[in-house]
Amino acid sequence: MRSILLALTMLCANPAVAVAAIPASTALARIQDPEPGIPLRKQQLRGEYGRYRANNDLTYYHLDIRVSPETQTIRGKVTIGFRMLSDDHRIQLDLNSDLSVDKIVLDSQELPFEREFNAVFVDHPDGFKAGEQYSLNFHYSGAPKSSSRFGGISFDEDPAGRPWIYTACEGPGSSYWWPCKDQWRDEVESMDISVEVPNGLTDVSNGRFIGQEDLGDGFTRWKWRVHYPINSYNVSINVAAYEHFSDQLGELTLDYYALPEDLEKAKKQFAQAKPMMEAFQHYFGEYPFVKDGYKLVQVPYSGMEHQSAVTYGNRFTNGYLGKDWTGVGVSMKFDFIIIHESGHEWFGNAITAADVCDMWIHEGWTTYLEAMYVEKLFGYADALKYINGYQGKVSNRRPIITERGRHQEPPGDQYFKGALFLHTLRNVLEDDDKWWALVREVYDTFKYQSIETEDIVKLFNKRFGIDLKPVFDQYLRHAQLPLLELIFDDAKQSVSYRWKTDVADFAMPIRVGERGAWQQISPTTQWQTLSTELGQQHFEVATDLYYVKVAKQQAP
Repeated sequence: MRSILLALTMLCANPAVAVAAIPASTALARIQDPEPGIPLRKQQLRGEYGRYRANNDLTYYHLDIRVSPETQTIRGKVTIGFRMLSDDHRIQLDLNSDLSVDKIVLDSQELPFEREFNAVFVDHPDGFKAGEQYSLNFHYSGAPKSSSRFGGISFDEDPAGRPWIYTACEGPGSSYWWPCKDQWRDEVESMDISVEVPNGLTDVSNGRFIGQEDLGDGFTRWKWRVHYPINSYNVSINVAAYEHFSDQLGELTLDYYALPEDLEKAKKQFAQAKPMMEAFQHYFGEYPFVKDGYKLVQVPYSGMEHQSAVTYGNRFTNGYLGKDWTGVGVSMKFDFIIIHESGHEWFGNAITAADVCDMWIHEGWTTYLEAMYVEKLFGYADALKYINGYQGKVSNRRPIITERGRHQEPPGDQYFKGALFLHTLRNVLEDDDKWWALVREVYDTFKYQSIETEDIVKLFNKRFGIDLKPVFDQYLRHAQLPLLELIFDDAKQSVSYRWKTDVADFAMPIRVGERGAWQQISPTTQWQTLSTELGQQHFEVATDLYYVKVAKQQAP
């Protein structure tokens, strides 16, 4: 939950590792400012849910391809099932312009198409009819180019010189390596994946393993079935000389894939997956993809949240690439990539943002899930230290929510500031039983859906009993944090206070005074006064519970 690439210097000194999680899913490139040279029309075709996307609803994909390491090529077809929502003569699909559209077939009839940048407009001579179900076979081939390790598909070699092929495409899009409706709002209801690779190699993809078939020509077909809605960027292939081992948690299968040389290290490190799963199931109930099972797959990059086939490259060490990720002495207790990338199974995969502008729903929530994991396994004190360790990674230079319809990656603050914002809301509610019930309700309400920030705001407003839209707007749609201004008058033994924010009607309660004996005030953007004997030096604000800035001064 995503993955783009390049690495965020503020996150990690090693750019080769961070992605899909700001690490991997996490990562870096996704955290960068958008590429300046991309034409506006290309951005619109990638990001807009325009007429020729909105006129149909996806139902099914079958990705059926042959992957050739020797020539670094792909060829095959994708069966695309959809129902029309309105009468129209064309639909929009997508395929990177570096790849060839060989033909598009409907009921044995080749359909005409037009290409514009990476968009493929498919026309029906007699028109597509509202309410009708259609199934196209989209044949394609070529040598896909990767914009980076997390920019599509990579044809690499493992340390022993064997082929190692993998995909990670949240940022550039799935159409970099296979034809699809490349957007986030519409997901298929189910999917089949068939991947032919040279004998001796294994493909690990999403879903439940159905079987393998020796084709008699030096290639083996690996077959997988996805039983749940899946976003196209989550579809993945991982081809290597994998060894397989497994475990079980109740009815949930846990399957692990690693290179032969790393098998023993994987068996030791991947043991963290089971307690991770138990922790998240404590908060959310059953793992969202039980029919497909959970897989953890070794790759040469840091990791990515591919649905039911989470990829892992954290060097079989705790922390993030062996470092204390939040710098407060907690991160080295667990493997960051296993926890973060797997957390995306709940936020990013089961719940998906309808547009990349709302990507904080993936990254902010999953970063918060890290703290939830810490709280469950190591206690509240460690969780409080851990979540506040992220404050130093926030830049507050750009809003977290970007322009809708442009496919413009949000800044890295979507991870850390997003998580700290949720931590703040927990303390605004000031009732942990209600908070954890609300976190569970968010998941139960939006599971297997693509949503927008507004959907979360409505649910929070209902459960908090107040209008939180100004609070969400300040934290997510503006760059600066709320500033609590405090003016002390020692003669009157009082402090005047107000919020200074971009949002005029911002109001949020906060705890102030003396640690261990906090009192709650309810500042607005208008001045109010509180009697206090503490004075400027001893009057504190609970900035470990609320992610805000504070400015103190004496009255003239």
